[in-house]
Amino acid sequence: MDRRYPSKVRRSVALSRYREILYEVLRRCPKTSGKNQKYVFAGWGDDIPEPLKAQTLVVDAKDFPQEGPESLSRFVVRAVKEGWKDFILFNLRGHRFVACGLQKSHGISIHVYGSSGDYLASGLMGAEVYVHGNAQDQVAQIIKDGKLVVYGDVGQALLYGAKGGEVYIMGSTAGRPLINAVGCPRVVINGTCLDYLAESMMAGDPLKGGGFAILNGITFDERGRITELPEPYPGGNLFSLASGGAIYVRDPYFKVGEDQLNGGKITTLTEEDWNLIEPYLRENERLFGIPVERLLTVEGKIRKPWEVYRKVEVSPLRALQSLNALGES
Repeated sequence: MDRRYPSKVRRSVALSRYREILYEVLRRCPKTSGKNQKYVFAGWGDDIPEPLKAQTLVVDAKDFPQEGPESLSRFVVRAVKEGWKDFILFNLRGHRFVACGLQKSHGISIHVYGSSGDYLASGLMGAEVYVHGNAQDQVAQIIKDGKLVVYGDVGQALLYGAKGGEVYIMGSTAGRPLINAVGCPRVVINGTCLDYLAESMMAGDPLKGGGFAILNGITFDERGRITELPEPYPGGNLFSLASGGAIYVRDPYFKVGEDQLNGGKITTLTEEDWNLIEPYLRENERLFGIPVERLLTVEGKIRKPWEVYRKVEVSPLRALQSLNALGES
């Protein structure tokens, strides 16, 4: 379901069938814990079973309210307090705030199947969340730590006010991702976004522990092959009014222009920059099957990283203006 393969039928038709089979398998998990049992089922109205070592709680979201005290989100919070660490949530239909309210949650793993609602993984503080499909708006707002992986596209305002964490998006995002991001978020977007990427970003120097985003500008054709988008970034206000952080854009044909910026500047990728971002691209390869070597391939030939990627960083003037503003305040 997560990867792109050649198919004799439309991908949407195949996914519908795969999802139907997967849900049927998950519904057959027993409701009570057993010594040699790996998966335990729970649904709306069920008590939270006692967790045993190395077990996964499988939750059918169908009849849970989309939000509120009895919602799927609050059920997961209660299950974590009871000792559960691994979750498969399936059959979501717009359920909001999934993976929210977990507080410090290192060691927690949540896999999401279905149509998750807004604010997923917002405020995340250590857990790993895997969305096997598309995500909606306001995803991972003010995320502080942890890992979010989305095997599809994401809606508006991804990572608003983000402070940390690793985020990998297989597809594209809508407008305004990473607005007001600070600290050290590390983000890989394999597609593109509409506009206002990293507006007012304040994430320090990425070469000194600050945050950054990598924008690859690719998609998949009908046979599952990686192909370039017409433009790596089609919108305006890229890195607009930012005072820290950086955007690394896969742009071998120099299609991103200064007229798309508002306060930043385009510079050449350095070896130090590549050493910083390559491990994230390797993890991106492991998650999505997008080889780093393919990303470095232009017109059939593997190029040097600085021939393929360009860096958008804060201009010295903009940084000085930000420092002066802080001094005046």
